[in-house]
Amino acid sequence: MQIEQLDPMKLPLVARLYKSFYPSGKAKKDELTLVGYTENQMAAVVRFRTIEQYRLLTGMLVVPDFRGQGLGHELMCYCLQYVLAEGDYCFAYQHLEGFYAQHGFKTISKDELPNSFKVLFERYSKTKALTPMKFMTS
Repeated sequence: MQIEQLDPMKLPLVARLYKSFYPSGKAKKDELTLVGYTENQMAAVVRFRTIEQYRLLTGMLVVPDFRGQGLGHELMCYCLQYVLAEGDYCFAYQHLEGFYAQHGFKTISKDELPNSFKVLFERYSKTKALTPMKFMTS
């Protein structure tokens, strides 16, 4: 898989991908968006939203036709090498907690979230079973 930072001109393509496979995902220009291409098709995407001095990994998606091939792990390994840093968080679907744990995220209590993330977590977790996680380098 070839991974690259999204060219802002291609934002509508990512928006269409989300609309098809992850309707609650909304790509924005001010986010760091990474896209993985396989067979010249967008196969995986992940976004990093900056809030204050923190970042929230969000909108991770592997297109259903490409699932089961390790592309999510490949994208996360790329992020581990080039993107992830202390102060990065994610709100993992509970069934994906182990996946993110394999890539340096540790489960935390919602009380350990920065204040700016607590409100988001409360809002998001009303409709989804989510687990707060923090990236830790050690």
